[in-house]
Amino acid sequence: MKMKLSVVTASILAAFLLAQPTPAAAKLPFFGAEAGTEMPSLAPMLDKVTPAVVNINVAGNREVRQRVPDAFQQFFGQGEMRRSQPFRGLGSGVIIDAAKGYVVTNSHVINQADEIQVTLKDGRTFEAKKIGEDPDSDIALLQIKADNLTAITVSDSDTLRVGDFTVAIGNPFGLGQTVTSGIVSALGRGGLDIEKYEDFIQTDAAINSGNSGGALVNLKGELIGINTAILGPNGGNIGIGFAIPSTMMKNLVSQIIEFGEVKRGVLGIEGSDLNADLAKNMNVKTNKGVFVGKVVPDSGAQKAGVKAGDTIVSVNGKPIQSMSELRAKVGTLGVGKSIKIGILREDKQVTLDVKLTAADQANVTAENLHEMLAGANFANGKTADGEPGVLISEVADGSPAARLGLSKNDVIIGVGRTRIENIAQLRSVLEQARGVIALQIQRDNTVFYTLIR
Repeated sequence: MKMKLSVVTASILAAFLLAQPTPAAAKLPFFGAEAGTEMPSLAPMLDKVTPAVVNINVAGNREVRQRVPDAFQQFFGQGEMRRSQPFRGLGSGVIIDAAKGYVVTNSHVINQADEIQVTLKDGRTFEAKKIGEDPDSDIALLQIKADNLTAITVSDSDTLRVGDFTVAIGNPFGLGQTVTSGIVSALGRGGLDIEKYEDFIQTDAAINSGNSGGALVNLKGELIGINTAILGPNGGNIGIGFAIPSTMMKNLVSQIIEFGEVKRGVLGIEGSDLNADLAKNMNVKTNKGVFVGKVVPDSGAQKAGVKAGDTIVSVNGKPIQSMSELRAKVGTLGVGKSIKIGILREDKQVTLDVKLTAADQANVTAENLHEMLAGANFANGKTADGEPGVLISEVADGSPAARLGLSKNDVIIGVGRTRIENIAQLRSVLEQARGVIALQIQRDNTVFYTLIR
């Protein structure tokens, strides 16, 4: 109890000191405020920020597996029975783009949901459309059609330090919007087996069931993380909560907006955490980093000059402590991104530029763009004469896309009179389109229009 009181007191004190013009004017808030002065409070900051944090209600059907009882095995055989079971769930989300109605939350909040409702602080409720999700990093992007939304300002989480103050905002246990405070307890947390890609901010700000997908902000009211998990008995808070860093979230969301899903970049190494024994054996003058055991042929790492026996100690100028941290940073940047990796090689520091490669083509399920395009897969591509456009890589027989007359290897080069060069542009134009939509298609050397009604 004392620790909680000290954290709250420290948060109020910090806000109070920030509000004063000079250190000489600062007064300790717990001794009371002078007559006529306002008590120090986080309320002014929260008044601006809390409208950007939403409550999320979901409903759907989930497949449940159950072992066939011995008495019924003569009818159903041995093994498992599968049945559909309805479910409902609660969570939180954060508005990151007021104009487009984009809301970020956790993938586990909306996973397998057939209905997603977003409730704003002012009580308005909207049906949400899922733009895409990435279960491996636990990020999902929703969209609502609403006016007068408030979006949060996203901060650079790479500038965080242990000890920085934090405020968590969410909907714990469905009680309604709730605010708690604390500090950054640790950075770069990984190896927890919560997600596949872990580079968490650890905080002691109280996070409970229902807070998932909510905002972790600094004292300026800027988003520094998306609350995602806790470590505690029976799902209760014991002061160990984890948030996905805002910089990682931005990288993931930008890919979801462009592709409808995350397209991971590949560095092209196999390695392990550097420890004291390995460092001594390899004569490396550091105990933190990633030891490169193997470089994959024809990968971005090999082309950049990474060698087996190197020790990776930084990415884009930020120190790397472990393989899980490196994996999370690289795995959320996206295909084609270039990064600078810092390497120790025979006691020499080397910086290399590596372009992340992909194992497969970046396809997008077209129904995420428009329901009448269902059955088609899209990818950024080029026409026969080399002009950029949106390549139709697959069309399922009998699908809405097939009924529109679309075929594999067609390239969408425009919507109406608007030129289209990639999937991100196509998504943006379709979001704003009303009524009949005219897709301009190039097939081999022929250009024609297909109408979506």
